[in-house]
Amino acid sequence: MLNKPFSDRQFWDKLNGYARKAGREGVDRALRLYYAARRPETPTWAKTSIFGALAYFISPIDAVPDLLPFIGVSDDLTVMAAALAMVSMYINDDVKRRARQTTEKWFGPEVIEAERFR
Repeated sequence: MLNKPFSDRQFWDKLNGYARKAGREGVDRALRLYYAARRPETPTWAKTSIFGALAYFISPIDAVPDLLPFIGVSDDLTVMAAALAMVSMYINDDVKRRARQTTEKWFGPEVIEAERFR
């Protein structure tokens, strides 16, 4: 189905280019998948699912073109959400922390609504 396998460089280039369009949640999803796949404890079947979802994300061929504002990344986010649901047991606290730290480097610290009114 996909002509190109997953590549770290393409993943980081795409994520960097589409971070604002995908938003904090989209970036966090992609990073959770990426860091979970890099864990030695994650089984091969889960890594295959994760890399399939991330390969779809970096693929220039999409069901919905990424050039369309807001809608263009929705199919990518849906595929990543499905992959997250399948491999959620391998997304531990360390994976979440690493994803949050990287997301905060790009978007700044997450502000909780209640803190805005203090």
